[in-house]
Amino acid sequence: MEVITRRQATPKEPSPLRRARLARGWTLENVVEAFDQRTTGGHSGVTPTMVSGWGLGRHTTSHAHRKTLCAIYGKSVDELFTHQDNHLGDHGDEPQLLARYVDLNEAMLTVVAQARECLIVTGSWSRSTGYLQAIEAALVASPALIFYRVLHGPPHYRVLRDHLARLLEIRDPRDRSLGVKTLNLGIEEDPLAPGRFFVASERAAVVPIPSLTSHEAFDSEVLFGAGPASRLLDHGRQAYAAARRIETVVGVQALDVLRERRGDDSLVLNIRLTV
Repeated sequence: MEVITRRQATPKEPSPLRRARLARGWTLENVVEAFDQRTTGGHSGVTPTMVSGWGLGRHTTSHAHRKTLCAIYGKSVDELFTHQDNHLGDHGDEPQLLARYVDLNEAMLTVVAQARECLIVTGSWSRSTGYLQAIEAALVASPALIFYRVLHGPPHYRVLRDHLARLLEIRDPRDRSLGVKTLNLGIEEDPLAPGRFFVASERAAVVPIPSLTSHEAFDSEVLFGAGPASRLLDHGRQAYAAARRIETVVGVQALDVLRERRGDDSLVLNIRLTV
């Protein structure tokens, strides 16, 4: 399945956010320091690279960080973030509706296979062996591909937990031999947090929607091109930043599996209840 590879252009003129920093004569490190001063414990997690990406329009600033930047510069959201929001729906990337499982599966596999810079997968329901194996193959074939997996609650199937363990065999999250961390695994454990399910690369993204054929089916999704996909990459990075890390074999093995298949092939819940 062909996907759109058009990238969002970097603004030629300095963005309002960058102009606000330069007007103070600040470096990227000065902005990080201002964030840390406004954070309990003195460490915000904001880096110079993040600040640069926001100013250049390469990444979308989260709502929490926008609030802090508005306080730092004494300006409104509209004044500082117009460069990020103006063209959100104007990328020339027409979304495609996928309403057959065969098309859905092909699109997901294509997004994985074509990823070259970053691949982010969210959700805890994956159980397609072929899809999970394609992700593992992509990490082996492209050592520089930066990968994120953010679970929303425990994995529903053992095959997903086994997949996470294999990822840790393929890569070490502590490795920085390429200058950056390339394996990022986390879990969102807040039971009130909304589940989010998508697979996205720098080229395209696939997002599930309710089935158009049956309440029991999982066969309908929307395929997005590079513009919206880049926003979902930011979404995934922010979700990982807020998640608990599960980047050791012990941590993965400790994850509960909500559903397991028994010998009669019936699905049973395997939930540990705590009082």
